[in-house]
Amino acid sequence: MSIIELLASISLLVLSIFFYLTKNTRSRASSKSDPDLPKSYPLIGSSVAIFANRKRLIQWTSDLIRNSPSATVVLHRFLDDSRVVTGDPANVQHMLKTQFQNYEKGSKSRRDLFDFLGNGIFNIDGDSWKFQRQLSSHEFSTKSLRKFVETVVDTELSQRLIPILSAAAANNAVLDLQDILQRFAFDNICKIAFGYDPAYLLPGLPEAEFAKTFDEAAKISSGRLISAFPYLWKIKSFLNIGSEKRLKEASSQLREFAKNIIKEKKQQISKNSSLESDVDLLSRFLSSGHSDEDFVTDIVISFILAGRDTTSAALTWYFWLLSQNQEVEKEVLREIKEKSESPVYEEVKDMAYTHASLCESMRLYPPVPVDSKVAQRDDVLPDGTVVKKGMRVSYHPYAMGRLELLWGSDWEKFRPERWLESATTDGANKVGKWRFVGRDPYTYPVFQAGPRICLGKDMAFLQMKRVVAGILRRFKVAPVAEDGFEPVFVAYLTSKMKGGFPVRFEKRDD
Repeated sequence: MSIIELLASISLLVLSIFFYLTKNTRSRASSKSDPDLPKSYPLIGSSVAIFANRKRLIQWTSDLIRNSPSATVVLHRFLDDSRVVTGDPANVQHMLKTQFQNYEKGSKSRRDLFDFLGNGIFNIDGDSWKFQRQLSSHEFSTKSLRKFVETVVDTELSQRLIPILSAAAANNAVLDLQDILQRFAFDNICKIAFGYDPAYLLPGLPEAEFAKTFDEAAKISSGRLISAFPYLWKIKSFLNIGSEKRLKEASSQLREFAKNIIKEKKQQISKNSSLESDVDLLSRFLSSGHSDEDFVTDIVISFILAGRDTTSAALTWYFWLLSQNQEVEKEVLREIKEKSESPVYEEVKDMAYTHASLCESMRLYPPVPVDSKVAQRDDVLPDGTVVKKGMRVSYHPYAMGRLELLWGSDWEKFRPERWLESATTDGANKVGKWRFVGRDPYTYPVFQAGPRICLGKDMAFLQMKRVVAGILRRFKVAPVAEDGFEPVFVAYLTSKMKGGFPVRFEKRDD
């Protein structure tokens, strides 16, 4: 038994004894007044319940929110580390917009993710965040970057993804669609962010060292954030053992890799100072005068995290839901066939039903199921919840997508029509024609909201619609699972389908 396993065992034993000795101790008022909340005890709070549900924290906290009359709960953790978890849109708006300056990422979150994300845009606050946001916002708003993204996505789709799926269909082979989509997204975002092609989506499905290292760093960093007993990872970090040793090694490798690419880019730019329109984000940042290697590396690694894991997660669950809802699939396919083989940006934007079905999928299975901020001063949320300085406050998109108050009694149904209304032309209703009607970003904070709303939202939809159209036009996606099988939703920094998503591809008749 390793030293860390011994420490963990001792800690659990001590907690178990303490729990037994205090089982008749009066619970905190929050637990006593709400029987659905886990009991909270002196010193350890609800850490026993949190630890017991550690493998399904998203579902467990979602159930707590759904069972709470206010859609908000307060969880007491080890050493009185209290946290608010909410699904109330008014609270979300309060955090992300009205009192934006009071709710930051916080020093703990920055510390937990620093080895992986450094001072990237997703891990900082204040002036540094504002500067990176303005810089990134400028680049994301350019038509030239949008065109570059279209070109990258279409090339990866036509030259790599479709041929692999065609071969699988011809051979009746089973593929893990989650893995395929992650490879597709990883190639795309590396080209868009770095101008580097990892060639991760090839017929042999090779292992890419950079992708593997990135995965490991993301998973271990996520473990730090959700740890019921954070002192355990801090001990491992101090001793440089176990997962913490691997995180340091992985983060170092990622940064070394990125810096080598940056050096090559600088050399290319120095030889050709005229910047072409179809270039990656790294070239754009360097050409605009931002040449500090650490600064640029942090930004680009953050973009890879956002661009790779979120779209692949969204699409994995989307194809699962389509396979279980044939009428929705038929309507999506009808809309796709109305468009050209490779629809241009404006045509993709007009795919209202497909857009609605993607939004509906992410309502049920958001790529980022929970996000947290830290209060910089005492506050009171709109629902009356008292927030003390330094307290972590989390909003919960996964739970919010399951609230009857927000989505009605049929919230469990995958129903894109809840996002649509009938379109009207020349005063006459056209059957099958739809107009998309979005929800406010505080009821549906899948892309965050307020000043930190996702810069890549439009590009994410562009990529997802291109992939959906490219696959469904040619193939029917058939899960390899027994009737009644339900995949398990798991979350690290972003969500995944536990164990992958094995499917067969059935070629459609012309």
